[in-house]
Amino acid sequence: MYFDELALSDEVLDALWDMHFDECTPVQEQTIPVILDRRDVISCAQTGTGKTAAYILPLLTNLAYDDHDPDKLNAIIMAPTRELAQQIDQQMEGFGFYVPFSSVAIYGGKDNGAWGNQVSGLQKGADIVIATPGRLLAQMNIYDVDFSGVKYFILDEADRMLDMGFYDDIMTIVRKLPKDRQTIMFSATMPPKIRQMAKAIMHDPVEVQIAVSRPPETIHQMCAQLFEAQKPGFVQMALQGRNLKKVIIFAGKKQRVKDLTRTLRMLKIDARAMHSDLEQSERDQVMLDFRNSKIDVLVATDVVSRGIDVTDVPLVINYDVPHDPEDYVHRIGRTARAENSGEAITLVAPEDARYWSRIQQFLKKEIEKVPLPEALGEAPKDDVYATRSGRGCSGGFRHSSRNRGAHPHKSRGRGQGAHRSGSKPRP
Repeated sequence: MYFDELALSDEVLDALWDMHFDECTPVQEQTIPVILDRRDVISCAQTGTGKTAAYILPLLTNLAYDDHDPDKLNAIIMAPTRELAQQIDQQMEGFGFYVPFSSVAIYGGKDNGAWGNQVSGLQKGADIVIATPGRLLAQMNIYDVDFSGVKYFILDEADRMLDMGFYDDIMTIVRKLPKDRQTIMFSATMPPKIRQMAKAIMHDPVEVQIAVSRPPETIHQMCAQLFEAQKPGFVQMALQGRNLKKVIIFAGKKQRVKDLTRTLRMLKIDARAMHSDLEQSERDQVMLDFRNSKIDVLVATDVVSRGIDVTDVPLVINYDVPHDPEDYVHRIGRTARAENSGEAITLVAPEDARYWSRIQQFLKKEIEKVPLPEALGEAPKDDVYATRSGRGCSGGFRHSSRNRGAHPHKSRGRGQGAHRSGSKPRP
């Protein structure tokens, strides 16, 4: 389905035209009409499916057609992290280029001047507030915020917010909102606690599920069985042998990230670290440099496994096996975004075998095994993994020379059936 087949406002369609966005992703096709119909929605979709546009586009359209008070807050979008709030704010700026609505992003880590801008936006009634729960609650505890005009309440990555302990904060905010509102919830997973919250804050929601919690087939998943001491050498050979740019390496702990980054830089690999010890300005600069290809390798904790919109990451390396299958899905979901293909390699040491077994059971398949380069020495025997987990990696390694670029897709002008070249990735 194309965006011009949906009942979006002309101003929103004009912005999509300028941005060369033509065809809907499945979550957009199924969710946008329901939101336009002003029904409550709970949508379960994996990362990288275009869910941000799935609620921004109909929100802007509904605001255009609604009888709302321009001097009050009209919509609140909640996000678990500063990074995701920033991404939503950036997309709001693009999609809302031709609409007369104001928005303000409210999240921590900013200077005092920015705090003043946040206060001003809340006090003067920005049409749309994009906020992390803790920061919005902090504003509410200091200033009297008028929520009486809020008609739309959107929760993005709701499961992540609950995992981070924001349930009470969210419910405190909800109690300040009008009961007669539209509530929209997006979540990558649908555990019981999400359904419990949905029951508490939503009215007869429509449920949309898109490929729940499974990595897209466009990700070529691989694993390597090796000892812990062999991991740095494997990463060095994997990166220097292929001359890749924009690679993300995930490690389980901050200190691990710092140590690995230091090791890679000593090996003349252009790597930078991303973790919660960095100041917000430092994190912003690292992400900006990474997006602009000024950094070859980003070594990160799970702080960037969700909500960061970098569409052209060719490879993700799990330096440590995530303990939770859902974290695995979100980590490798940083590649193969916006119709691109990508690769993901997980380094599995013997002590990680039980976690890797759990992930493969969740995926309902065994992941292709990459042979350890001879220069790194002997790999652990498969029976080490079988003893601990009942299975190892399986299958032979094939060096892939497939094109990992974006797949071609149809592009047409609104209502004209014309094709355009140079289309950008989808929102």
